[in-house]
Amino acid sequence: MGVAFVEGRVKGPSNKTETVKFLIDSGATYSLLPKAVWEAIGLEPKRKLSFILADGTSLERFVSEAFVVLPEGEAHTPVILGEEGDEALLGAVTLEILGLVLNPFDRTLHPMRMLLC
Repeated sequence: MGVAFVEGRVKGPSNKTETVKFLIDSGATYSLLPKAVWEAIGLEPKRKLSFILADGTSLERFVSEAFVVLPEGEAHTPVILGEEGDEALLGAVTLEILGLVLNPFDRTLHPMRMLLC
């Protein structure tokens, strides 16, 4: 299994933007912004949620909302406010909001087949 990254920009309520290199993690629910990034764009914690890591460890993190711009599209999305040492992740909710899916064979993003049911 390989890893895939995508470079994008994030913007907060201050209208400041930061460039971020996201690890595409379709197994993660929410996207995560490193502490230096979310502080630079002026995000504030909105609520605190519990998360389970792949190894079963439970932790709590604050969540906010940011505007994410990728080569494939742009949208507002919930984001986890990372702490020191946390890396940027692009999670499933952001991918779905943008209408994107990760091709697991070549590790690239593609438009998802949208259903109206």
